[in-house]
Amino acid sequence: MGTVYILSDHGKLAKQNDALMFVSGSGETRKIFLHRTDRIIIAGNIEITGSALRLIMRNQIDTIFLSANGKFNGKLEFEEGKNVFLRKRQYESLKEPDFGLKIARSIAIGKISNQISFMQRINRKSNRINVESTIEQSKRNLAAVEIAKSIESIRGHEGLGSKLYFSAFRLNINPEWAIFKGRSMNPPRDNVNAVMSFLYTLLMYRVDSFIEMEGLDPYAGYLHTLEYGKRSLTFDLMEEYRASICDTLACALFNLGILTASDFEIVDFSVTSDDAPLHQAEADQSETEQIETSEAIKGILLSKVGAKKVAEKFEEKMESVIFYPPENQRMSYQKIIANQVHRFRRVLQNEEAEYKPFIIR
Repeated sequence: MGTVYILSDHGKLAKQNDALMFVSGSGETRKIFLHRTDRIIIAGNIEITGSALRLIMRNQIDTIFLSANGKFNGKLEFEEGKNVFLRKRQYESLKEPDFGLKIARSIAIGKISNQISFMQRINRKSNRINVESTIEQSKRNLAAVEIAKSIESIRGHEGLGSKLYFSAFRLNINPEWAIFKGRSMNPPRDNVNAVMSFLYTLLMYRVDSFIEMEGLDPYAGYLHTLEYGKRSLTFDLMEEYRASICDTLACALFNLGILTASDFEIVDFSVTSDDAPLHQAEADQSETEQIETSEAIKGILLSKVGAKKVAEKFEEKMESVIFYPPENQRMSYQKIIANQVHRFRRVLQNEEAEYKPFIIR
């Protein structure tokens, strides 16, 4: 069972017996067997026939529709949260300052700790790259998170941590044609940001699916502010994986030559565009630069070929195994995320004392 990506500028998805058949605009075909599929992610101008849609619904395959730049357009989902008592407890916890502070602190500690681990790898890898000073600043910032007295203070330290981290992250991108001038979105303004934004989007929907499987409300978070339509809990619980899953993979895609300069394209973004709207379904506005304008501006996106490469490697990463201390065994990232979301639910229901983030050792 896995995730199927349909990334194409044009194409048609139709039913063929008990399977789906996708025909791209160039005439290439691909058969999709639903008994092997957990979810489908569709990006591009894809026509879906009524019989194909009915087959998807009959098999209850979660299906996500994205624009070319990762904007969430819609979703078919079938595991609707029915545990009203769990959600009641979740909403009650939003009024408990101590609970929210503890959760926010744990999330920030996990995120910054994993950023420090990645910077230490960068520092060990090459003598010409010395980020020890940045690491020491990050460690002091982490210590400040551990004694912070408010969520607002933790958010400030999280933002500082990301600023320090990305100053070192840029040193780990080797190809000269790969550009990274700091985090940017809405739109991504260079090719490294295009990859990172796409990876963060894929991670976000993966974490989101496990949150909904647990019956939790993805909009009720703690570290990220509550806003209408913002999946704050999803953004909270994905923080501990940004560096360990997405950022390490982004570097590998460039440094190992998996991506080339031809895998990117310059796109005009505007508020009226369906394919490249000035919007990005991504959190961490504190660590990214956004552009607010009603005029069309240029940004960088992965081509469909590039996006397919990134999606394929993301799925491989999700199935790769690493030691998971709570279970004292090696587990895939996919299973670790599921376990961590379940542990959050147990903390919410007072079945565990504290939420312990996943930290790379």
